[in-house]
Amino acid sequence: MASPNGGDDFESSLMSFEKLDRASPDLWPEQLPGVAEFAASCKNPITNSPPKWMAELESEDIEMLKELGSLTTANLMEKVKGLQNLAYQLGLEESREMTRGKFLNILERPKK
Repeated sequence: MASPNGGDDFESSLMSFEKLDRASPDLWPEQLPGVAEFAASCKNPITNSPPKWMAELESEDIEMLKELGSLTTANLMEKVKGLQNLAYQLGLEESREMTRGKFLNILERPKK
């Protein structure tokens, strides 16, 4: 064991009086590269204007977005399946109408 007087000498020998400049990027590199630039870009004042994609929406469209956003996953899947069925039914109806138009010669080009 070290003597009580020798312990003080040992602790004093471990003291460092070196002054480190914390502004130096070489001594204190960024922990996550790019974070400083991102933080600086986010300091722009927040504007109250809506995003570009939302500027063309009408109030009905916004209400529909809110309604769809409030649905659960199961309800949203049910809504999507309903839209797929509707699209299929419209395709069948269009096919019937095109066939009808063909039989009635509505779509025939005029002869020159």
